[in-house]
Amino acid sequence: MPPKRSSSPKGGPRKGELLSAEQRRDWLRLIRTENVGPRTFRTLINQFGGAAAALEALPTLARRGGRLLPPRIPSLAEAEAEMAALERGKARLVALGEADYPFALRSLDDAPPLLAVRGRSEVLRSPMVGIVGARNASAAGRTFAQQLARDLGAAGYVVASGLARGIDAAAHEASLERGTVGVFAVASRGPILRKT
Repeated sequence: MPPKRSSSPKGGPRKGELLSAEQRRDWLRLIRTENVGPRTFRTLINQFGGAAAALEALPTLARRGGRLLPPRIPSLAEAEAEMAALERGKARLVALGEADYPFALRSLDDAPPLLAVRGRSEVLRSPMVGIVGARNASAAGRTFAQQLARDLGAAGYVVASGLARGIDAAAHEASLERGTVGVFAVASRGPILRKT
């Protein structure tokens, strides 16, 4: 069965609009909250009309659900520190529904509400093809991945891949001229970037 097409959550940006700095911070706090994943995030935003109201309602919802302790909600300072770390790393958060959010990803039922983006964001609006493979790929496998990535670029596609060595790295290297998207997942708990 194909995934359900999702729309921007109520309380989020309308097509072509951006979240305000406060909304973006509240979205980050909500998606970083204990036991809140993309689907729960969307449900809370739609039920309460925005992340700020959802964050305020969470302790009461948790008590009604039988929890003795409220869920761990990141503080304003923690969210602001994460956003500042992203900015220092020349990255920014793109919200579901904003123009730079990848169209194909937007159509998933459990699309992440926020993406950390660094680099040329216009690449995210291009048609994309994922190329992934073995880290310990043979020379022939890497050569094939490079040729495939070059051919896809010539046909107007951007290659998206993980950041592993082997096939992923070969695909990225061959796609640099057209544009390439390196993807890695971060657990919904904890910061995207950690200061070490």
